[in-house]
Amino acid sequence: MRNISLFLFICIFVLTGCQSNNKKEANAIEFKNVNQSIAKSFSDLKTLDTFKIELTGRKPEEMVLTFTIKKADGQEIYNTKIKGTELLGSTDPNVDLSKEKDQIIFLKTIADDFFSDDNFLEPAVMPEDKADNYVPDKALYEELKKSGLNGFKYRLGKENNLYIAWSEKEQKVKIYYNCC
Repeated sequence: MRNISLFLFICIFVLTGCQSNNKKEANAIEFKNVNQSIAKSFSDLKTLDTFKIELTGRKPEEMVLTFTIKKADGQEIYNTKIKGTELLGSTDPNVDLSKEKDQIIFLKTIADDFFSDDNFLEPAVMPEDKADNYVPDKALYEELKKSGLNGFKYRLGKENNLYIAWSEKEQKVKIYYNCC
């Protein structure tokens, strides 16, 4: 009788352990890395540059959003890495992100929406626009008004969006607007 009880106990223990490992594996599979790219006119109105993001990591404190832009010839002109904790730390305090699963979903939503049409600004600056206190480089702002090059904006937090564009004069991507 003891052998049967011991046998049943071991079987239940093994089965329970397998089920909990399967659940862990299912959760790990559920949160796949995000890897997206899109081609848009940016550094030159006649060619398409490649915008790419990759969200990697399994836990919010390990997650990193890597954003790159490459010219049509393959030259990388922009590369930034944003930690998941940075994105979480500057969110709306009314959003409940106390659970790790909600944090991961939130970060994946940011990644999934990164290349929404609203973030591509064509042109970056309209000819009639006037620079305000959120313009860190007035000369670049005026250059963009004349060149008609496109811009891109992305979010760093609840009240922090970076607007970037290609400076033909300096041959690099620069922030032309930093605001809410």
